[in-house]
Amino acid sequence: MSMLTKPTQAFGLAGWLALCFAVAAIGAAASTQARSFYSEITQPTWAPPGWVFGPVWTVLYATMGVAAWLVWRRGGFAAHRGPLLLFLTQLSANAVWSWLFFAWRHGLWSVLDIVLLWVLIAATMAAFWRVQKAAALLLAPYLLWVTFAAALNLAIWRMNPGAL
Repeated sequence: MSMLTKPTQAFGLAGWLALCFAVAAIGAAASTQARSFYSEITQPTWAPPGWVFGPVWTVLYATMGVAAWLVWRRGGFAAHRGPLLLFLTQLSANAVWSWLFFAWRHGLWSVLDIVLLWVLIAATMAAFWRVQKAAALLLAPYLLWVTFAAALNLAIWRMNPGAL
């Protein structure tokens, strides 16, 4: 188990959560026009209403932060550099997606990014599994949601060739 003190662990949890919610804020900055854009484009019949995304992502960012913290607290960044770098890489791909889709409206690039994101999440889960199984399991809903989001992204891109 961890040799980190309780205050250090608490600070670490706050840090990982802050990082994940900072990425959420970066995505939100790209999504200022998302509500009107999402309502104007053609969507598949199975697309959820726009209001669903905020609550889902809030829960997912929180679980991502806790998952990273669970790995980090088992020896810090130095002990688990590889898994935590994978986590940071997938977090970066996550941040870029909102910009590609909502702000820049690059359909193909957003599809490619979300496929890369899916691969990075799966790799992060595998790496986390070797360190702390609970951390990997906390990322499972995220992977499932990104699977759904990738299918939705692809469908919307194909249905809106002039808008994306």
